[in-house]
Amino acid sequence: MTLPLSKPHALARPAGSPRLASLVAALLLAPGAWAQGATALSFDAARASLLAHSEQLAASRSAQQASQLQADALKRLGGPSVALTGMAYAYNANLDLDLDPLNQSLGQINAALPNWAQNLVGRVPIPQLPGSYTLNRHASGTHAAIAAVWPIYTGGAPEAARGLMAAREREAEADSQLTGQQLDTLLVQRYFGAQLTRRAAELRAQAERTIAEHDQAAAKMLAGGVIARVERLQASAALDEARRNANKAESDAELAATALARTVGIPGPVAPQTPLFVNSQPIEPLSYFIDAALTHHPGISKVAAKKAQAERLHEGEQALRRPQVIAFGSRQLKTGNADWAAGLGVRWTLYDSLDRDALEAASLKQIEQAEHADAQLRSDLALLVERHWRAVDTARRQYLDMAGAVALAAEVLRLRTAGLREGTSTTLELIDAQTNQAKVLTERAQAANDYVQALAQLLESAGLSDQFSAYIARADIRVPAAATTPTEK
Repeated sequence: MTLPLSKPHALARPAGSPRLASLVAALLLAPGAWAQGATALSFDAARASLLAHSEQLAASRSAQQASQLQADALKRLGGPSVALTGMAYAYNANLDLDLDPLNQSLGQINAALPNWAQNLVGRVPIPQLPGSYTLNRHASGTHAAIAAVWPIYTGGAPEAARGLMAAREREAEADSQLTGQQLDTLLVQRYFGAQLTRRAAELRAQAERTIAEHDQAAAKMLAGGVIARVERLQASAALDEARRNANKAESDAELAATALARTVGIPGPVAPQTPLFVNSQPIEPLSYFIDAALTHHPGISKVAAKKAQAERLHEGEQALRRPQVIAFGSRQLKTGNADWAAGLGVRWTLYDSLDRDALEAASLKQIEQAEHADAQLRSDLALLVERHWRAVDTARRQYLDMAGAVALAAEVLRLRTAGLREGTSTTLELIDAQTNQAKVLTERAQAANDYVQALAQLLESAGLSDQFSAYIARADIRVPAAATTPTEK
C-alpha cells in the first residue's frame, strides 16, 4: 500500500504562528482523537474476535468435525452385527369347491349296479350334494427371531476403510489450519493497513490545516501589496489540492477501518491500538523458518493425508481380491422347540467384470502422484519462505536507512522556518519543506507496514502464524497511527 504525498506549490505563512503551533500540539498530544466513539482494539483482541466470529473459519471447523465423526463411525467396522426381527400376522383364505361332477358320478354309479342292488338303493335314495362349497381358513400369530453375522476374515477391507476415513480427517484438519493461518495474515493486512491509512489521513489533515493558514496569510499579504496576485492564486490552488488529498485519505482510512470491523465481526468503527512496529535486529535465520515450514506447515500435512488416502485405497483394492469368511446364526425367539440355524460362509470372487489389475495400478499411481506433490510442495515452500524472509529483512533495512532522510527533512524544515524569519527563505520553500517532511514520514510508515506484512506472510509460509504476537511484544520500534514520530524502546 503506497500513499505518496504530492507537493502543493503554494506560499506558506511564516512558521511559528500561535494558531499553527496550537493545532500541531493538539495533534501530537491527542493522537487517538480521531478514534473517539470507536471500539479500541488491540491486535490480540482483534484476533480473538476474528476466531470467534469468522464464518469461514466456522465452516472449516464444521468440515473437520464432520470428518472426525465419520472416522469415529467406522471404528468398529468389520465387527459383528446383530439384528432382531419380529412380525405379527393374520390371514383369511377361501377355497371354492365345485360339487356338480361329484353329483353326476353318484348317478352313474347307481345305474351300473345289478337289478337287485338298484331295487335296494331305490328304497333308500342317495341325497344330492350342493352344487358348490366354500372352504375358509383363518388364523393370526407372531414371529420373532435374532440373527448375527460376524466377518471372520475380509482381506483387510475394514482396516483400509478405517484408514481412509482417518486420512480424510487429517486432511480436513490441515484445511482448517490453512484457513486459520490465512485469516491471521488477512487480519494483519487489514489491522495494520488501517493503522497506515489513518496515519496518512492525519498527515493529510495536518497539511491541509497548515496550507489553509498559508492561504489566509497570502490573502492578507496580497491586500497589503506584499505579494503578486499569481502568488495568491498559487496558495488557493494548493489549498484546493490539499483538501482533495485530505478527503481522499480520510475516505481511505474509513474504508480500511470498516474492512477491519467486518473482518473481526464488530459492529461500528474500530480503532486499532497496536501500532505498526519494526524489530531493529534481524529475526531468526532463514534455516529456522525453512525447517519450521517443512515441519509445521499444514500443506505438508494435507499432502501426507492425500498419500495416506491413496495407500488405503490401494489396500482396499487388494482386499477385494481376497476370500471373505463370515460366521452367521439365527434363532427363533420362542420357548420350546424353536427354529435355529448357524454356520460359516465363504465368498471368493474368481472373475469380475471390473479390471482389478487396472484399479490397483491406478491406486499406485495416486500414491506416486502424492509423493511427487510432496516433493514439489517442499521445494515451493522453501522458496516461498526465503522470499518472505528476504522481504522482511529488506523492509527492516529500508526503515532503518530512512532515519537519515527523516532527520534531514526535519532539519531542512527547521532551517527554512528560521530562514523565513530572517528573510533568507521564501514561503514556497517553507511549504515544500513541510510537505517533504510529511512525505518522508509517510514513506517510513509504509516501510514499517511492509515489514509487518512481510513478517505475517513469512510466518504463514512457515506454519507459525500463531507466533505473530510474540514478534509484536519484542519489537523495539513503534510507529503510532497518529502523525507523530516513531518511538523506540
